[in-house]
Amino acid sequence: MKSHLKIGLLASLLALGACQRTPEAPPPPFAMTEEAMGRYCGMNILEHAGPKGQVILARYDEPIWFSSARDTIAFTMLPEEPKDIRAIYVSDMARAASWEKPGADNWVDARKAFFVVGSDRKGGMGAAEAVPFSSEAAARTFAADHGGRVVGFDAVPRDYILDEQASGDASKQSAREVD
Repeated sequence: MKSHLKIGLLASLLALGACQRTPEAPPPPFAMTEEAMGRYCGMNILEHAGPKGQVILARYDEPIWFSSARDTIAFTMLPEEPKDIRAIYVSDMARAASWEKPGADNWVDARKAFFVVGSDRKGGMGAAEAVPFSSEAAARTFAADHGGRVVGFDAVPRDYILDEQASGDASKQSAREVD
């Protein structure tokens, strides 16, 4: 009887293991086109300087576009926004032609990006920006030239993103800095 119990337990464990799904790879980013309209501003995002963003949700085949990296991060923080996020991409400013032309297809996974907060550069709608880079070295160079500090996605200060009057001086924020 004990051997039947062991065999049954082993079969149950194997069945549970077979049911577990491996994490699905995130979908690739979409190229920015003239049809890309900002979620919060309702304007064509190509009309704005600085980094852009896109969020891909499980329920849609198209991304939600943002005229700034800051708005992209805000979307992930706001409780009223959908949480079935499959991917978050922001412009990789390390590969951007310029601030005015951040690029249509040079995206970096926002969760792996390095952000400069508190710089002197303003985002798409003239607000303080969280400037994204794929490399920490590029982010540190930008911060040396334009002020601010370098943080990872999870350490971007919530009040820097959600405060409409963000002064751009995030040096007083209490977020963990990337070492």
